[in-house]
Amino acid sequence: MKILLELRPALDGFSGIPQETRLLFRGLRLIDSIEVEGLIQHGGKIITQGISNKKGFLQKELSHQDKINRLSRLVISFQEKSNTTPFDKIVKYISKIILIARLICMIHLGLGLRLGVFESALFKDFVWQSWFSKTLPVSDFDLVCKANFRVIKTPTSLLHQVGLQYRSLLGHAKYIYIDTSAFDIMISQTPFPGRVAKGTKLVIRYHDAIPILMPHTIKDKSIHQASHFYALQSNVKDGAYFACVSEASRQDLISIFPEVKEKTLVLHNIVSHHYFEEESPRNRVREIIRSRVYSGNEIDIKLFSSRQREILYRQNTVNLELSDFRYLLIVSSIEPRKNHLRLLSAWEILKAYVYPNLKLVIVGELGWNYVQTLSTFLPWMERGELFFLNAVPAYDLRVLYKHAEATVCPSLAEGFDFSGVEAMRSGGAVVASDITVHREIYENASEYFNPYSTEEAVNAIRLVIESGQEEYRQDLIRRGVEVSKRYMPDVILPKWKTFLNSLE
Repeated sequence: MKILLELRPALDGFSGIPQETRLLFRGLRLIDSIEVEGLIQHGGKIITQGISNKKGFLQKELSHQDKINRLSRLVISFQEKSNTTPFDKIVKYISKIILIARLICMIHLGLGLRLGVFESALFKDFVWQSWFSKTLPVSDFDLVCKANFRVIKTPTSLLHQVGLQYRSLLGHAKYIYIDTSAFDIMISQTPFPGRVAKGTKLVIRYHDAIPILMPHTIKDKSIHQASHFYALQSNVKDGAYFACVSEASRQDLISIFPEVKEKTLVLHNIVSHHYFEEESPRNRVREIIRSRVYSGNEIDIKLFSSRQREILYRQNTVNLELSDFRYLLIVSSIEPRKNHLRLLSAWEILKAYVYPNLKLVIVGELGWNYVQTLSTFLPWMERGELFFLNAVPAYDLRVLYKHAEATVCPSLAEGFDFSGVEAMRSGGAVVASDITVHREIYENASEYFNPYSTEEAVNAIRLVIESGQEEYRQDLIRRGVEVSKRYMPDVILPKWKTFLNSLE
């Protein structure tokens, strides 16, 4: 069985869908009866085409040296920055309009895009650093880097845009055909803005319906909502199968498209094998915080004053020397539905009235609509009471999970939520918002609170971290170890194998 697995999300951050993409590719590569190739594509940038494995009329075979040169240029095209002079912008805009028109004509004429080939043998460092190193241990290097890879030069965002432009012109969204005829199954990590070959089964890894059901919480709301909905609608119409990351996500999908019920199933996310309980000295936490304080460059200088940026980039770490260093932990990108401000309010109350030395450690990237949240963090950062970290590798995150008083997962909505499971695997206690998916994934291994109630958040956290509740806390941790085993590779991968075999 030959499977093509979309890798584009793995170009992004450390957690969530990017992490799931890396873990799934690794996992499927371990199944002997399956041959998996990775589909590489950029989200927003046109890249150089790979090597063609189908020769057209009068098209000659590339020499060995020319193949290497083309692949080398493909690597460069992923990382080159676009020129930003006014003339360059005009040329880029005109080129984009021409390309969109060309792709719309191809859709109308029933033509499609061929997949290029990327031979990775001489470019393993690029493959590893670009797609896999943020999640996988180096022991997986050969497993993933020796795979075969295919290329789509047109970015995902443009394929979505073409489908939506087709709808504007002709009244219904229609997406371009991708020649996947060499594969039995294609797995896309998000609704796919394309149509696959007749002999290829399309499987959508469905994470959540948030762009449709909670569009007020997403980035680039109009385009994101439309891209998700119309591509999803097209996938449903084309008879795709949906491997949902949770029953909660499956039910949301069915509520929108009831006709897809018989083509859905739940295959929970795989938790990384990086997470396990180990003995680690508590003073490692101090070292990790010092070395992982926020170092990104996403801050828009128009949004924050120079004083605010200075606080962010030079966080006060003097309080790390306290002998009784206790902290709450949240691992999540900063965006509205993650509910950071509810946790912050609860932490401020706990700090003011019960635990004056309790710190708050936040691990994640800046997502969107983060100005209010980050502005509220800054006074506490300046005082050395709150720490904002990013680019924290799993071996450090494992330590933070273990020694936290609790890992708090306060989200208003999720598809799965890795952080609670990772904390459980690492021997930590979890407190989570009382939403359907958390109840499904964490079961009885978490203390729950209403995500809209600061009072309930305070009470739930206190129940877990109070010194007189140590027996309850340890019981919660023991339950977490058992619950989290359900998401280990050796449990989830056989389910994937059974499902994929059923599609033959």
